[in-house]
Amino acid sequence: MATLPTIGVAGCGIMGLPMAKNLHKSGYDVFGYDVRPKSAFGDFSDHMLEDASTLAATCPIIFSVVRDWTQTKELCFGNKGLFTGAAYPEIFVVSSTLSPKMVFRLRKSLPQETTLIDAPMSGAPFSAIDGTLTFMLGGDKDVIARLMPAFKAMGSEINHLGTLGQGMMCKVLNNMLAASSVVAVREILKAADALDFPRNRLLEVASSSSGATWFGDNLDKISWAKEGYSLVNTIGILEKDVTALIDTMADFPELRINEFARSVIAELRNLPEE
Repeated sequence: MATLPTIGVAGCGIMGLPMAKNLHKSGYDVFGYDVRPKSAFGDFSDHMLEDASTLAATCPIIFSVVRDWTQTKELCFGNKGLFTGAAYPEIFVVSSTLSPKMVFRLRKSLPQETTLIDAPMSGAPFSAIDGTLTFMLGGDKDVIARLMPAFKAMGSEINHLGTLGQGMMCKVLNNMLAASSVVAVREILKAADALDFPRNRLLEVASSSSGATWFGDNLDKISWAKEGYSLVNTIGILEKDVTALIDTMADFPELRINEFARSVIAELRNLPEE
C-alpha cells in the first residue's frame, strides 16, 4: 500500500479543524496551524504547529481554510508565512472563498514549483464534521486526481470544474444563491409568524416543493442560522463572499447581478439576531 502524503491545514477554525480531523481519521499524517494557541485545540493540540513556516517545511500539501484575501496574504507572505522560509509546499490548495481574480494574483506571487489548486467548499460546520462537504475544484487534472482521496475524506460531492480559477468562479456564483436564499428564508419566516402560520410546517412543505432551499431544508442543523449581521460571524462571511462576486463581475457592469448583489448585501446587514 502506498504511503499517504503528509497534509497541513492552515486555518483550523469551525471548518478547518473538522476537515483536518477527517483527514487524520482517513489515515493521513496531518498537521495544523492557526493563530490561536495550541492549547485551544484539545485532543488535536499535538498536531498543531507554532507557525506557518514550520507547517510549510513539514507538509508537502497544504490546505488553506482562512477567512479571506487579507488572511491568505498574511498566511503566505507574512511573518513566518508559508512562503517565507527555505521550504515551501509542493501543492497549495485554497479552500477559502476568494474572488477568482485573487486566485490568479496569488498564482503570480507563488514559487513556480508550487502547484496552486482552488478548492472552495460549501456546507455548514455540520457538513465539515460529517465529512459531507461539497468541493468545487479548479486546476491541473493530474494533481487533482492525486488529491482526490483527501477530498473524499472531507466531502461527499467533489466537482472538478476545469482549469485554475473555475472552482472559485463556481463558488462565488453559488454563494450568491446561498446569500439570497438566507435573506429570503429569514424574511419569509417572519411573514409566516405575522400570519400565525407554523414555521416548521411551512419548511416541511417547502422542502418537497418549489420553495426548497439548502438553508431552509437544513435550518435546524445550521449553527449560524439565527445569527444577526456582524463582520466577524458567518453572516459577515456571506457578505464577504457576495463582495467577491461583485469583484468578479467588475468587467460586466451592465449586468443586473451587480445591483442585485449590492441589495443582498444591504439585506444581510439588516438581519437581526433571532
